[in-house]
Amino acid sequence: MELVMIVVIGFLFAAATYLMLSKSLLRIIIGTGLLSHGAHLLLLTMGGLKEGAPPLLGEHAERYVDPLPQALILTAIVISFGVTAFFLVLAYRSYQELGTDNMEQMRGKEEDD
Repeated sequence: MELVMIVVIGFLFAAATYLMLSKSLLRIIIGTGLLSHGAHLLLLTMGGLKEGAPPLLGEHAERYVDPLPQALILTAIVISFGVTAFFLVLAYRSYQELGTDNMEQMRGKEEDD
C-alpha cells in the first residue's frame, strides 16, 4: 500500500509543479491545491499505514494507531482551504481590475517602472 501512496504523491507533486510554473493564475491556484493534497498524503504515509485499535485508555489492544498524523492532516486541510479561498478571491479581484489572468500581462511594461 505504501508503494501506491508513493506513486500518487509523486504524481501530485509533479502535476502541482507543472501547474505552478504556468502563466495562468487559475492554474497556479489549482497547482497549490494539488501540492497541499500531496503534502497531506505524504504526512499520512510517513505516519504509517497501520491497522489497530484507537488509543483509548479503557481498552487493552495489541496495537494502537497513532492519532497525531490524522490531527496534523486535519489542521493542514483547514489551513489549505482558507489559503485556497483567499487565492481565489485575490485572483477574481485581480481579474476584475486588470482584465486578465496571465501573469506576464499582470507585470506591466518595462517603461512603467
